[in-house]
Amino acid sequence: MMLTNLLLATLLNAEAIGGYAAGCLQNGVALPLTGPGYQVIRTKRLRYYGHPTLISYLQTLANQTRMAGLPDLYIADLAMARGGPFTTGHRSHQTGLDADIWFRMANRPIGKGEQDSPAEWPLINERRYQVHPGRFGPQQLTLLRLAASKPEVARIFINPVLKAQVCKQASTEPWVAKLRPWVGHFSHFHVRLHCPIGSPQCEPQAEIPAGNGCGEELDAWLKDKPQLPNVSGINKVPTLPARCQQP
Repeated sequence: MMLTNLLLATLLNAEAIGGYAAGCLQNGVALPLTGPGYQVIRTKRLRYYGHPTLISYLQTLANQTRMAGLPDLYIADLAMARGGPFTTGHRSHQTGLDADIWFRMANRPIGKGEQDSPAEWPLINERRYQVHPGRFGPQQLTLLRLAASKPEVARIFINPVLKAQVCKQASTEPWVAKLRPWVGHFSHFHVRLHCPIGSPQCEPQAEIPAGNGCGEELDAWLKDKPQLPNVSGINKVPTLPARCQQP
């Protein structure tokens, strides 16, 4: 990982506490809103904080994708400054170990008028469970390969249809197992890191199943064609660890 002096200093005090969907973040770090190979979008939400390991991961990934010749990445939600549940949207992203990265990339700086509500670029027709022609290509596969190959990555949530596309092209590569099918994620993927060293109260998820996930499990997702539920309103606040409730 590439760690700046600031991240090294903060890493000594930073801590992810609780579970990904019921936790908080202490001494998190803000991802700079622009950097080599990336741009943060929807910044008015103030969801660009993370554990130093996540910040380092994203900056390293952006450097690697840039060196691979890809346009700048669009990075969306990470966590709030102290983690915890969002009032709307994701129910995870609470410990500073989750990040959303768009499949749409930028070959120019995003305009001010578009920065807070950029147009999504769906790769699939979610209702029909079909890939839009020409939207999942070598750039998207390279991005996923670089994102998932790092040891600190626990899993990446991706639409089942896109997982199937990866399985057609890279099923023998070990990183493919980290791609876990989930509803939604038609225009972005969701990276989740392992609990970092120095966070003893971080609650890990179970290990991913053996195999590449391209067989019966994926077939069941594609057969059932689950849709993203129509959920609106304010998120229900989960029961947080005691340390998350301290001022």
